Amino acid sequence: MTTQTNSMVGAYLAKGTIGNVGLPGAPIVHFALVVVPGQHKVGGCVHITQAVEHGNYSGDVTGKIYATGLGKVTQVVTLSGTIHPDNSSALYVLSFEAHLAIDGAWHGTGGFDYGNVHIENVPVISEK
Repeated sequence: MTTQTNSMVGAYLAKGTIGNVGLPGAPIVHFALVVVPGQHKVGGCVHITQAVEHGNYSGDVTGKIYATGLGKVTQVVTLSGTIHPDNSSALYVLSFEAHLAIDGAWHGTGGFDYGNVHIENVPVISEK
C-alpha cells in the first residue's frame, strides 16, 4: 500500500505591510502571500505605495520561510521578484527583495529594496 501526501497541507494566506505606516512619504509594501510551511515556500504579490509621483509599484514574488527558535522571532522570510510602475506608460521592471524577522502572527521587523530605495529595520504588521 502506498500513501500520497498533499504538499499543500498546512498552507495559509498571510497579508500585511512592511514599512512605517503613517509616516508621510514613506514607501509601504503591502503583501499577500500563500505560505506553505512544509515546503518552506511562499509566493504571492506585493503592492508598494508611496506618496510621491509615480511612487506605486506592483509585482509577483516568491521566497522561503524558515523557523528560527530565536525567542520572539520564530520565523524568517525572504522574498524576491520583479515589480513595475502602476501608473506609468514606461515599460520597465525593477528587481524587488525583502526580508522579514517575524513571530507566528506575522508581526516583527523587516526591510526591502527596489530601484534606488533601500529600507531597513521597519515594522512588519499582519492584516486581518
